[in-house]
Formats: sequence, C-alpha cells, structure tokens
Amino acid sequence: MPLLDRVLVQRFKPETKTATGIFLPTSATSNPLPEATVIAVGPGASNKEGKVVPTSVMAGDRVLLPGWGGNAIKVGEEEYFLFKDSEILAKIQE
Repeated sequence: MPLLDRVLVQRFKPETKTATGIFLPTSATSNPLPEATVIAVGPGASNKEGKVVPTSVMAGDRVLLPGWGGNAIKVGEEEYFLFKDSEILAKIQE
C-alpha cells in the first residue's frame, strides 16, 4: 500500500493492432498523456493544521497522467508507477 498521498497506477497498454489484424505503428499508439488505472492509494497527507487530507482518487478509477514523471516499479512482468496525488491530471468519468 502506498504511503501518504501517493497513488499506485498501471498504465494502459496501447493496442498494437486493429480488430481486423492490421499492425499499428508506434507513432499511432503513443499518447502524450497516458491513461492508467489506479491500483492502490495511500491514506493521504497532513495539511498545515495536522488534519489528514485523503487522496482525490480511489482504487479502480481511470486517470490521466502527465507524459513524464512517476516512479516506475516492476513486479514480475507487470510495470506500475507511483505518483503523488497532486501530479494526477484528471479523473476520467465514464
């Protein structure tokens, strides 16, 4: 479980081929602002008054990330990223 206001996410892997079997070039599958699924969140960070402010996202949320940053964590074949709550750009509503 992440500490403080950290958020653990797993980025979506871009589709490398279409439903009809055509392979897509890397330039067509790269997104400057990657989307991810929130895997786990920390309890939040303390504000100036010492009150814990919870993170703005929950496990299972889809979020929009900056094209840079985050700490990469590899577990087996899976790759995850750890961001501060304030670094997440948006929560995607479906």
